[in-house]
Amino acid sequence: MTNDERPLRATAHGQHGAFLIGQAHGSGIPDHVLRGWIKSGLLDRFGVRTLRSSTSPFEDVDDAAAMLIDIQPRAWLSHPTAAALLGFDGARLEAPYHAILQRGDYVTRAGLIVHTSSYMPLSDRVFVDGLPVTSPVRTIIDLAPTLSAKALTAVIDGALRDRLITEEALLARIAELRTQGRYGIPKLLAVVEGVEASRGGHSFLERRFLELIAAAGLPRPEVQRHLGRVDGRLIRVDCYYPAVDVVIELLGYRWHRSRTQMSRDMERINRLSLDGRTVLQFTYDQVVHRSGWVIEQVTEALFGRLRQTSG
Repeated sequence: MTNDERPLRATAHGQHGAFLIGQAHGSGIPDHVLRGWIKSGLLDRFGVRTLRSSTSPFEDVDDAAAMLIDIQPRAWLSHPTAAALLGFDGARLEAPYHAILQRGDYVTRAGLIVHTSSYMPLSDRVFVDGLPVTSPVRTIIDLAPTLSAKALTAVIDGALRDRLITEEALLARIAELRTQGRYGIPKLLAVVEGVEASRGGHSFLERRFLELIAAAGLPRPEVQRHLGRVDGRLIRVDCYYPAVDVVIELLGYRWHRSRTQMSRDMERINRLSLDGRTVLQFTYDQVVHRSGWVIEQVTEALFGRLRQTSG
C-alpha cells in the first residue's frame, strides 16, 4: 500500500467499502491509475461514480451504502430498506433499495426506487451501521400505504416490543402529517386504535392467538400485563383475563429456548399459581396446528373460573 492509497482505503472503510471517483482524485490518485486497477481486476465499478474492491466480499447492506454514495444527493434509506435495517419483523434487506431524497432532487439507478419528500425533520432521521435511515416512526408511516392492516399491525407491535417506538411518538407524527392528506394515514390510525384482532401481540404467536380468540367469539384478553414480581423482576404475562384471574402464556421458539429463560418462566408460573391464578401455557405447534383444542382449553378455563367466582 502506498502513502497515496492509505487515505482512500480509510475513506472506503468508513463507507462500507465503496468510494467515489472524485474521492480517489482527492487522495491524489489520477484517472489512469484507476483505469489500470479496474483493467487488472483490482477494482469494480459499482455505479456511475462509485468504485470498490473486486476482491472483498460484500453484503446487501454494503450494496445499499454504495448506492447512496453513488447517487450523491442527500438521501436516506427508507420504506422496506429502512424496515430491514431497523430490524422490523418480517423485513428483509434486498434490492431494489428504497431511498428518500429532498423534493427537487432526483436520480435514477438500476436497483434503486427513489421517493421524494419536502420535509425531513431531524426526528425522522437516524443512523444504522453508519447509514442514514428514516426513523422507526417515519418508516412505519411510509410503509402504511402499501402494507395490509394485518402486516402493519405486526410491524407496529414488533417495534413497540423492541422499544423502537412509542405509541405517543407515532400518534404525534401522524397528527403532524394528517393535515397534508397523506395516503395511508386513516389505515394507520385504525391499526393503532386496534381494528385488527391481533393488535397488541408482541410476536407472530401472540398475534395468531388473539386472532383465534376473536374468531371463536371469546372475550379479548389484556395483553402484556404486569402481575407482580418474582426475584425482583417484573412478571409480564402474554394474555390476562382480570375478571376471572386467568393467565395465558404462549411459548414461542424465539423467546423460550435457553435454560435461563426456561428457569425464569418456571419461577414466574409458580408465583402466579401460588397467588391463586389459573395459568395456561400453549406452544407454537399447539396454537398453529391444534387451534381447536387451544380454544377448548381457554373456554373451559374462562367459564370454569366464572362458575367458581359466581358460586
